[in-house]
Amino acid sequence: MKKFNVTGMSCAACSARVEKAVSSVSGVDNCSVNLLTNSMTVSGIAGDNEIISAVEKAGYGASLFDAEKNETSAVKDDNASEMSEYKNRLISSVIVLLVLMYVSMGHVMLGLPMPQFFENNPISIGLIQLILSTLIIFINQKIYINGIKNLFKLSPNMDSLVALGSLAAYFYSLVILFLMSADSGAHYLHKLYFESAAMVPTLITVGKLLETVAKGKTTNALKSLARLAPREATLIKDGKEIKVPVEEVSVGDIFVIRPGESVAVDGVVIEGKTAIDESALTGESIPSEKTVGNNVYAATINKSGFVKCRAQKVGKDTAFAEILQIVNDASASKAPIAKIADKVSGVFVPFVIAIAIITFTVWMLINGDFGFSLARAISVLVISCPCALGLATPVAIMVGCGVGAKNGILFKNAIALEIAGKVKTVALDKTGTLTVGKPSVTDIVSFCDVSDKEIVQVTASLEKNSEHPIASAITEYAEEKSIDIYDTAEFESFAGNGIKAIISGKAYYCGNKRFISDFVNIDGDAEHVAVSLAKQGKTPVFLCDDKHLIGCVAVADKLKDDSISSIAELNRVGIKTVMITGDNDITAQYIAKKLGIKEVFSNVRPGEKEAVIKELQADGRVMMVGDGVNDAPALTRADVGVAVGTGTDVAIDSADIVIMKNELNDLVSAIRLSKATVKNIYENLFWAFGYNIIGIPLAAGVFVSLFGWELDPMFGAAAMSISSVLVVSNALRLNLVKIKSGKEKKKMKKVIKIEGMMCGHCEARVQKLLDATEGIVKAEVSYKKGTAVIETNDAYNEQTVVALIEEQGYKVLSVK
Repeated sequence: MKKFNVTGMSCAACSARVEKAVSSVSGVDNCSVNLLTNSMTVSGIAGDNEIISAVEKAGYGASLFDAEKNETSAVKDDNASEMSEYKNRLISSVIVLLVLMYVSMGHVMLGLPMPQFFENNPISIGLIQLILSTLIIFINQKIYINGIKNLFKLSPNMDSLVALGSLAAYFYSLVILFLMSADSGAHYLHKLYFESAAMVPTLITVGKLLETVAKGKTTNALKSLARLAPREATLIKDGKEIKVPVEEVSVGDIFVIRPGESVAVDGVVIEGKTAIDESALTGESIPSEKTVGNNVYAATINKSGFVKCRAQKVGKDTAFAEILQIVNDASASKAPIAKIADKVSGVFVPFVIAIAIITFTVWMLINGDFGFSLARAISVLVISCPCALGLATPVAIMVGCGVGAKNGILFKNAIALEIAGKVKTVALDKTGTLTVGKPSVTDIVSFCDVSDKEIVQVTASLEKNSEHPIASAITEYAEEKSIDIYDTAEFESFAGNGIKAIISGKAYYCGNKRFISDFVNIDGDAEHVAVSLAKQGKTPVFLCDDKHLIGCVAVADKLKDDSISSIAELNRVGIKTVMITGDNDITAQYIAKKLGIKEVFSNVRPGEKEAVIKELQADGRVMMVGDGVNDAPALTRADVGVAVGTGTDVAIDSADIVIMKNELNDLVSAIRLSKATVKNIYENLFWAFGYNIIGIPLAAGVFVSLFGWELDPMFGAAAMSISSVLVVSNALRLNLVKIKSGKEKKKMKKVIKIEGMMCGHCEARVQKLLDATEGIVKAEVSYKKGTAVIETNDAYNEQTVVALIEEQGYKVLSVK
């Protein structure tokens, strides 16, 4: 997909015309033009020059978006020069207009004094009005040049409407002035419309200035993120520290970060320990502890210690740059709901011109008053507002994406932002999504004359090459118990089922019951053990060789602290919740019952998850939430795929929404934000359509005979300006929407001083204990410092935690 900057667009009719012109180019599959950001995205095989040429033939300018130049800035402040231009035009226009209004209305209508030369000299008064209105038209010449140029190209836009209305009043007044010169009739002064001809472009400039200011506010969230992008990095070169622009950092460079500094690029800590504020990426306010081996990310802030890091990703490849690009692309994309406005915008201006001609003709036939008929036609031209239609959707999308980004929720496109609030079913993976994703070993069962240690030793040897959380739990348990593991050969993984490997020339298999039953018989005793463990919410991992069932290792994972409340909220608003897992049915049902999930698909192989999603889609739109490689096909198949931020790159790439904090409450927040954004879009469209449906008949004089309502062209121009500002202002209200539930648990950070931890095994024991304790969201234990830094929520009970630690033989000195 290619991105272009487009110049010269002034309204929705312009964006619709550019879109139509580019879509007609051979090799273009899809084209989306965003009036708000003056950008265009194009997919297909068409060449850049062909696309740019099509835009230029349509009467506008285009250039290829410079990705390198904008790699750390999702939103450029492109409206600064535009705002400056509008300010200068407005100030100049208002100064001249005040003089014009004094002459045309103050003197002529109210009798305010004028120099003696002008007294009883109507032609001079008319000439002054001509000169002053001409000066204002010259100041705002851009409107007229653009409008007339597009009119001759048979592609009229909003500027065309304004130019036609203003120039019609101007030239009509010019004719009246010539008639005045014939008989010096003072009565002709009341038929001059020079002030209307000048007032219309001035009011349009007022509206454009206000619109530009409001549009700038829609990108505040993105701009605040972009400002966090680091500018410099401190590298270690030849043993010396040197500061360089961040663009000069290369992969593999060693850089340092001092307290208070921004992390320059993505890297890994190779020396030191610190706490880093990652709220720019995740929205999480509590700093994350970093030590050797931990990753650090660009644009995050070092809060305490001094660390030395090795650069891993730089430039547009950093996580921060990718986030900005995702949000920017989403803001520039179009939601399906925008199609209605796009279709209307494409024919709106010609339709309005036709209405103006009909209005003039009908009133001439009714009363024959040329001035009155012309005023009605001019009012129709200047009150019509295609901009409100064109801005109704993109401003809401941009604000919605910005609000999501501030809260650690990334919408990859406008379609996801619209559909998320319309889903009927939410399907969730279990491990890592509903659960913490850090299971631990709970039981070891032998089915033959083999020790527990040997069962762990062989199972861990097989699992060491697997990235599955259960595999990590078993290998970590072996490490904690100082159990050496064997070298393996011919390792083979059966995704979501099990593993095969050769140890000392003998084949071993480990995995779920269904997988193991393909190799050995699982008797009644083993079946009973499996059922008993599953009923406790534990997952049994069976081990066998070619002939015998050897034993099993049971693993259990803790539910996320917000899983129950999130599922309850989804159920409360009428969204069906479904769990899809490769785990056995008994364990799955146990977890589902605890969470309040009504429907469960268990023993599902990775390739079968996609089929389950397809089946669920028969009842309406489906959202899939997952974090693993095996979830990628289901995430792609779902109407909306949601990946947790700590999930695999494949899952994140396959998803439409990314939850950066790995909290299910943010899933509920994403749905709330989607509903609020769609509601805002409907409000904007209602206003945009309603304004024109009411305003055009009013301007045409439909209500003159009924109620005596007559709209002056100047008020029509003012109404047109206000219309777009109201649409943008309404979209800004999304910044006030509360997408977080008041019931969500607040996190706190505490430091526990512990006496008696002597080695890494002690540290691992306390770490495992705290990870499994209710109310503790995250724990970082250090035996060297004698501390445990924990993040807690409302379920945290300090007395319980202290008692559990001291039961292990350690002493808690303080909790702060």
